[in-house]
Amino acid sequence: MTPNQRNHPYAGPTALRILLGSQLRKLREAKGVTREEAGHLIRGSESKISRMELGRVSFKERDVSDLLTLYGVADSKARQAVLDLVVQANEPGWWQRFNDLLPTWFQSYVGLEEAASRIRTYEVQFVPGLLQTKEYARAVVTAGVAGISQDEIARRVDLRLERQRVLDRPDGPIFWAVIDEAALRRPIGGGEVMKAQLEHLIDLMRQPRITIQVMPFSFGGHSAEGGAFSILRFPDPDLPDVVYVEQLASALYLDKRDEVDRYSQVMERLCAVSTTPDETVELLRSIAEEF
Repeated sequence: MTPNQRNHPYAGPTALRILLGSQLRKLREAKGVTREEAGHLIRGSESKISRMELGRVSFKERDVSDLLTLYGVADSKARQAVLDLVVQANEPGWWQRFNDLLPTWFQSYVGLEEAASRIRTYEVQFVPGLLQTKEYARAVVTAGVAGISQDEIARRVDLRLERQRVLDRPDGPIFWAVIDEAALRRPIGGGEVMKAQLEHLIDLMRQPRITIQVMPFSFGGHSAEGGAFSILRFPDPDLPDVVYVEQLASALYLDKRDEVDRYSQVMERLCAVSTTPDETVELLRSIAEEF
């Protein structure tokens, strides 16, 4: 049993909820208890236990304590270690102050992004959010949400820039992006904004933990024509990789091994046929000159 957050120095509350849920699921299965039986004990339902075990809800200490008793965890130190994790998993992340702007299905992603040790992403429409300049981000936000105030636009841009700080941390994640050439040629915000954005990508590639590749038009059809996705890996081996697929008004979070493997294979094929880092710089410079 993982004792406390000192053993998870990079894990934010979202990742800790997933970790805690995974541990509770393993304890339940080891004891041969059904989700329905566990739900009945905590005055809930089978679906509540399912959401808890997936880390998609906050935890009540009383519920976790009752479950530990049901699962036969009697040792006081082991119990306290789990209950300490409950407190840490329920702590608000920095993004909570933007909750009025963030849809609930995206809040989880921001938390996972904060805790990841490696992020691989394929983007079709836009430059990935973690790589956007302030002006490009403002153009994306303005175009994406009609009729919002200048203050809200500014806060949405601030949120995106705040997210980018994860790449500046000494313990920040490895970030590997494959960007469709169409996203780099789409004049978001106009020529000057795009030129500055492309130059920013070239600058970012000087950072050892950031790799950018481009899926060129010249390649034609490819294995990821279904759309954008991200694969996140975490420093704690108890946390599974998570695939994030954003939809129009919701998102999918996939962590089953066969699903993650399928997307990982697609990402590997994308990386194999996209530009090398040197070719990426050359192509970015060429496109920038066109604006």
